[in-house]
Amino acid sequence: MSKLFESVQLRDVKIRNRTVVSPMCMYTAEDGKLTDFHFAHLGRFALGGAGLIFVEATGVSPEGRITHGDSGLWSDEQIEPLKRIAAFLKSQGATAGIQLAHAGRKASCHRPWDGDGPIKESDQKPGEAAWQTYSASAIPWADSWHTPKEMDEKDMEKVRNDFLAAAKRALAAGFDVLEMHNAHGYLLQSFLSPIANQRKDQYGGSLENRMRFPLSVAKVLRDFWPKEKPMFVRISSVDGIEGGFTIEEAVGYAKELKKLGVDVIDCSSGGQPGKMTLRAALGYQVPFARQIKKEAEIQTMAVGMIIDSHQANEIVADGSADFVALAREALNNPDWFFHAEQELGQAPADDPFAEWPVQYGFWLGKRKHTLDRLNAAAVK
Repeated sequence: MSKLFESVQLRDVKIRNRTVVSPMCMYTAEDGKLTDFHFAHLGRFALGGAGLIFVEATGVSPEGRITHGDSGLWSDEQIEPLKRIAAFLKSQGATAGIQLAHAGRKASCHRPWDGDGPIKESDQKPGEAAWQTYSASAIPWADSWHTPKEMDEKDMEKVRNDFLAAAKRALAAGFDVLEMHNAHGYLLQSFLSPIANQRKDQYGGSLENRMRFPLSVAKVLRDFWPKEKPMFVRISSVDGIEGGFTIEEAVGYAKELKKLGVDVIDCSSGGQPGKMTLRAALGYQVPFARQIKKEAEIQTMAVGMIIDSHQANEIVADGSADFVALAREALNNPDWFFHAEQELGQAPADDPFAEWPVQYGFWLGKRKHTLDRLNAAAVK
């Protein structure tokens, strides 16, 4: 059995293998509510054999969205479409996860295909006005971006309550895994990063201070989320910019998250403006997952340019991470997971489609039989 396709137990949740579909923003929700597009989009990965599938970054409040098209869980009306999706994912053998998020100073933006910049009065669509953004300090994410409000204690309490309320709705929707989004320059990571956080109070300066608010959100979530269900936290392991958040600080943060009962650190990177020293390459973030796993003694998930089944299996087999997450590669091939199982020799030789949905496996088996017969005839 390849390590990648071992089933794994996290608390009381059994995941059929160590593959994960990473949260991917589709910017297609309607007032925070997911649509039939999302049902088909996420359902494809369950049919394709993924172990754990995360719903995209889901705003805990209207002001916590990146764009007007973001998924949301600030209203009970948003539960039903998510409930339908979670139920389908689980009916196909996958585990259903959801990522809760607040975009912070990177909020109030256009969808990527509409310009990807901050919404201005001159370019806003009807019914899609800009809104006040929030961050650790009143520093715009980049030139011409909205100036965020520096959060005070009242703002922090509201955000904690928003995350908690969203988690309650996520539980009602039937999700088994919860992830707190603490990466990519969004609100919680803006507190961790010295680039975004220039406060002089108990929330700025030292790592202990910069961790204080995001740890308080993590504690609220872990205290509520049922003890039998796991919780992930996605972090930017490094800012990748001089003077930014470092891998050593990420290890320290992961140790504190572990104390709170967080189960897995999802190891991404980047998100702050500036000249990046980090360059994308195959598996370029795997070393972060390896170091955090080893030094913080916590399970990790590797993500970023993982495209090949043998590459993915090696990551978990050599102990670099406990899970591997795919995003764009999964979009490119929603059946990547079952194909990887075949490539790694995990599918039964006499029935290579045994794990596929029977509706697919039957016809794919027929296809293989025909191709084998044609190939044999060609050889003769």
